[in-house]
Amino acid sequence: MKLIGSYTSPFVRKISVMLLEKGMVFEFVNDPPYEAGNRVAEFNPLGKVPVLVTDDGEAFYDSRVIAEYLELLPDAPAFLPADRAGALRIRQIEALADGVTEAAATLFRESRRAPEKQDESWMLRQREKLQQGLDALEALAQQKTLLNGERLTLADIATGCALGYLNFRRILPNWCVGRPTLIKLAERLFARESFARTLPP
Repeated sequence: MKLIGSYTSPFVRKISVMLLEKGMVFEFVNDPPYEAGNRVAEFNPLGKVPVLVTDDGEAFYDSRVIAEYLELLPDAPAFLPADRAGALRIRQIEALADGVTEAAATLFRESRRAPEKQDESWMLRQREKLQQGLDALEALAQQKTLLNGERLTLADIATGCALGYLNFRRILPNWCVGRPTLIKLAERLFARESFARTLPP
């Protein structure tokens, strides 16, 4: 099994954490899609990572689809409950955390453009998404049911990767202000070997 991606992608990190937590053997292929000469499009026509290539040569792409595939395999632990309704609620939090990550990535890319070419209104909209998404995650983490519970779930992994990306790219440096439960969740997740091993360089 091969995981194609880049060391800095939070979505690749999400899948890497899942694989490590499940103890699955895989080969990581560092092939950043933004670098010239990459071969990502050979496996994903959209040219995006992560891509998981099975031992049979079948390619799965988009981190949520890959996560779903991994949960179909017998390898433990499971990060989604067997109950479909319960799994759907976990997947919704995953989507929320991924949305926070996407807004942060958009802000990072926009910030790298020349100042005169940056769209301030667009950046403001992304910051609003970030704040609203983080507030929602904080509220969910306080409930300690679907997120921040006793068992590690896909919601926890996606949230940890989102918070890690904010720290890595220094997007919204004050994200932790007023969100004490998310801080504690992040500290607990970052102490796990799977998160330590996938820390971006």
